[in-house]
Amino acid sequence: MTETVRAGYRVRASELEGRNWLNTGGRQLGLEDLRGKVVLLDFWTFCCINCLHVLDELRPLEEKYADVLVTVGVHSPKFEHEADPVALAAAVERYEIHHPVLDDPELLTWQAYAARAWPTLVVLDPEGYIVANLSGEGHAAGLDSLIGELVAEHEAKGTLHRGDGPYVPAEPTAGNLRFPGKAVPLPGGTFLVADTGHHRLVELEADLTTVRSVIGDGTKGWQDGTADTARFNEPQGVAVLPAAVAARAGYDVVVADTVNHRLRGVALGSGTVTTVAGNGVQRLLDAENHTRRSAGEEHPAESRTADSSGSEPSLTESALGAEPLNVSLSSPWDVLWSTTLERLVVAMAGTHQIFSFDPLSGAVDILAGTGLEGLLDGDGNHAWFAQSSGLAEDAAGNIWVADSETSALRRLSFSADDGAAPVLVSTAVGAGLFDFGFRDGAAGGARLQHPLGVAVLPDGSVAVADTYNGAVRRYDPVTDTVSTLARGLAEPSDVLVDTSAGEPLLIVVEANRHELVRLPIPKEAQSVDEGSRQTQRPASPVAAGPVALSVRFSAPKGQKLDDRWGDPTQLKISSSPEELLVSGGGTATGLSRELVLSDSVPGGVLHITARAAACDGEPGGDIPDHAACHLYQQDWGIPVTIDAAGDTSLTLDLRGLD
Repeated sequence: MTETVRAGYRVRASELEGRNWLNTGGRQLGLEDLRGKVVLLDFWTFCCINCLHVLDELRPLEEKYADVLVTVGVHSPKFEHEADPVALAAAVERYEIHHPVLDDPELLTWQAYAARAWPTLVVLDPEGYIVANLSGEGHAAGLDSLIGELVAEHEAKGTLHRGDGPYVPAEPTAGNLRFPGKAVPLPGGTFLVADTGHHRLVELEADLTTVRSVIGDGTKGWQDGTADTARFNEPQGVAVLPAAVAARAGYDVVVADTVNHRLRGVALGSGTVTTVAGNGVQRLLDAENHTRRSAGEEHPAESRTADSSGSEPSLTESALGAEPLNVSLSSPWDVLWSTTLERLVVAMAGTHQIFSFDPLSGAVDILAGTGLEGLLDGDGNHAWFAQSSGLAEDAAGNIWVADSETSALRRLSFSADDGAAPVLVSTAVGAGLFDFGFRDGAAGGARLQHPLGVAVLPDGSVAVADTYNGAVRRYDPVTDTVSTLARGLAEPSDVLVDTSAGEPLLIVVEANRHELVRLPIPKEAQSVDEGSRQTQRPASPVAAGPVALSVRFSAPKGQKLDDRWGDPTQLKISSSPEELLVSGGGTATGLSRELVLSDSVPGGVLHITARAAACDGEPGGDIPDHAACHLYQQDWGIPVTIDAAGDTSLTLDLRGLD
């Protein structure tokens, strides 16, 4: 099979180059050490939610093919902080990665394999040849089929070697907390902490050290039940409901159970945990789809997705508040009770959107965000976010959002006026997906680096857990300026205000020191300027004028493109700056398009989203009733420079076989 797919030629894999290896017991690996195994290269970076999804998708495959498959995580950093080897080692431990990881801070291996997106997957056969290039999430079923075929082919040829791979586990961190995510004060003066790395909740006394109680047995999983038997999977955000709402709902606290793609309710008196929203199936669709379908327009690649059981979650139901346990969510990262909206606000990191949840009616709705990744302000129905991870509400009812992948502080404001947008999104600090830094001063030029938490201070200013800068920053809406309150922290993942002792203090969750600390709010904040930076990815030289864009997609064996409602593929294209793209932007079916690029700008970023829908069934045959269907999607941000000698074509792999 694979020889035929490769159309008569084979491409030898490039050597694996980088600074160091992790999870190998100190051994430096080369391709020759992996000969005889099916090798899966996973190009990832630890800030990327899609990369974290792929880590979980690959775990069952690694277990199933333990004696023939070697996964190699090639860590190619987006942010400056991610190039720190200590931070990378912490991330490998935090996300329980059980395969070798190559530290590639200079993007040497990234460039050798022409990777263009996080995540990118490359499959090598046991003889060291490339057989597949894939981008994005959702490829587990196709990989299972491909790996099975490669195993059979190379076992017959005698080129497959069974046995243990080169993975050597590192020593885990011990302590009361392990990579804590978020925390909230409880009415009795204690604090409830999402003990993310231990997959549980911990109630700490006011001293932030003494453990009063634990909720969850500490085993990764999903299980409702008592405090001793319940299970979570990397919980993050925690929100306390108002007493009147809690009494009616039957639980006091809502937890963003991130990797389970669910919201969980906790009754503090008994410690009982229940699932209150989410079916555990990762959501792949967005709010814009609902708008279009309601208007009667059909976009097949957007209109359906399904889980492995073959059921098709309805986007209309999800957007309008169906039975909450039937709704698909995607990596909810933070939750906040909004006194203005009288419901929970949810930072849905996996779909780059802001959701809401009503604990009394069970309604789940989309407050803002189309699902496209980026920084775009305006009406909530058209705004773009990028992995929103922290929420806070101010006295005026505005919702402040730590938008991590754009290194931005965003604001949601609400209007009840007729003719006005009900939700308006604006940016206080931040410039775009590839812009970051450590710079105070006027907000327009200030820079953050992958913030995860946010809190409103007593004076109305906003504190930001500026995670990758190891700092707490302050944005003053009155003066529209940014300053620094504290630095030298180890990946602060959340910040909150503690007024229990009279004088307000900051409580910072230091994820990589596995602790919570109190800090004074300085009378005079620091002013720091360590510069503004951009993600250092090689730009592709392209010629002005017509550029032929093509996205390769081949459905896995046992699946076929679902053309029952027309073309099941789609491209959505825009650019930054807008002037870069003369024509070829917008949304249309098909995976190829002619773009026309301007010669009046030096370059920019092409934003490309490709989607394809395939269902179980053999090519040439009908798709069986109740067949499982799969949506393949990837967002690319392709940096380009305009060069008269540049390329006039651009080829990307959604699922390409060599």
